[in-house]
Amino acid sequence: MHPSESEPEPYERIQDARIRMAVRLLDAGAEIELRAYLEARPGLVNRRTAFSGPSYFKNPALLSFVAENPVRNDRLPVNIVALATIVLEAGAKDDAAVINETLPLVCSGRVPRECHQQIPLIDLLCDHGADPDQAVRAALAHGEFDAVHALLRRGARFDLVVASALGRLDDARRLLDSANGQDRHRALALASQFGHTDIVRLLIEAGEDLRRYNPSGFHAHSTPLHQAAFAGYRDTVRLLLEGGADAQAKDTIWQATPAGWARHAGHEDLARDLLLWTGKGKP
Repeated sequence: MHPSESEPEPYERIQDARIRMAVRLLDAGAEIELRAYLEARPGLVNRRTAFSGPSYFKNPALLSFVAENPVRNDRLPVNIVALATIVLEAGAKDDAAVINETLPLVCSGRVPRECHQQIPLIDLLCDHGADPDQAVRAALAHGEFDAVHALLRRGARFDLVVASALGRLDDARRLLDSANGQDRHRALALASQFGHTDIVRLLIEAGEDLRRYNPSGFHAHSTPLHQAAFAGYRDTVRLLLEGGADAQAKDTIWQATPAGWARHAGHEDLARDLLLWTGKGKP
């Protein structure tokens, strides 16, 4: 295989031409060609390249492209695990940083799940030393619960944040006292996002501030009320409002209120009720 004279998307976003070619081979599922290409270029798998895309993917190495996160092709080759193994055996297995960067991408991306490759990739990366604790937060924030359970199976710590996202009330109650303030903040964000009203109530009773924006990594542009409204969790929305959440708070990207988020998600009745319950303005 040879690159075309004019590189189409998504390859033109990869600055390093050698990594660009390796990614083309990876995307094509070309195991024999990829292995030969990497054998002829020692050290290439440990190089990083500039990538014009989201901030979390600015300087990736080749291994991180196996996650298809950010989405480039909206699919993965059926032999992606074999291809990732080739990259690891070519030297990426010695780069703990890139392995630990790749695992959260796999765990938080929808494409690996939709292609039924998420769990096999998780196991492969963990077999090569990836730390499941470094990926579980990303999986939780994106609602990738199959990935969360796989990470727990591989040794990720079960704490208040995990319990709150999974709706495990008894565990949340047991873990609350030992959790630090940052984890309580994360727990409130996730319990609201996934409509675990009893856990939201537990955190309110523990003194969590419902008017704060969510913490970094957990949709920090929004509040717990935004997330509950967007998902249509009426009971959670009502509880947050009763607890003092600000129905007029605007997210920091689109400048919309929780009622506006509910309407955008198609929850017209909830959007109207938010306005009725608060008696203030328009969404």
